[in-house]
Amino acid sequence: MSEASAALEAILFSSNRPLKLRELQQATDTDKIGVEHALDELREALDGRGVMVMRHHDEIHLATRPQYATAVRRALRPEVSAAAYETLAIVAYQQPVARARIEEVRGVNCESVLTNLELRDLITEVGRGTGPGQPKLYGTTMRFLQVMGLESLDRLPTPRIERETDASTSSSGRAATKNA
Repeated sequence: MSEASAALEAILFSSNRPLKLRELQQATDTDKIGVEHALDELREALDGRGVMVMRHHDEIHLATRPQYATAVRRALRPEVSAAAYETLAIVAYQQPVARARIEEVRGVNCESVLTNLELRDLITEVGRGTGPGQPKLYGTTMRFLQVMGLESLDRLPTPRIERETDASTSSSGRAATKNA
């Protein structure tokens, strides 16, 4: 492993938060291409080990591998309710998503669940909608990836859709179109 890769490993291991690519460039006095190359080398060096390099846009973090997620979750015991998991799933698959859409899917008020998830740093405001009042748009965080044991959002499992759900979605979609 090169000295640049070893330095990145030490920096990422020591950090209590994801670091931006430019922060790693500044810390190692390396250009973007050099940091990208060192990160690739670090990924290869960590192959088969208990930790991995995670990347979410331009944020990079060292975290446990997905196959150890169950053990890590048991050790860290995040107290997340079924309602919070449902809300997280909606945000993860539909981000950026407004509270109104989340409530439409769940059929209940989600304000307290969203506040709780924000406090736990599992979701965050990622922008503002264009509609009346410019509603907050929510997205997942690096912490979400850590708790769920995912390397990136690309690793989210493909959702299974039940036939009954398809039928009710189709009919409600038609009804909404007729009323619109």
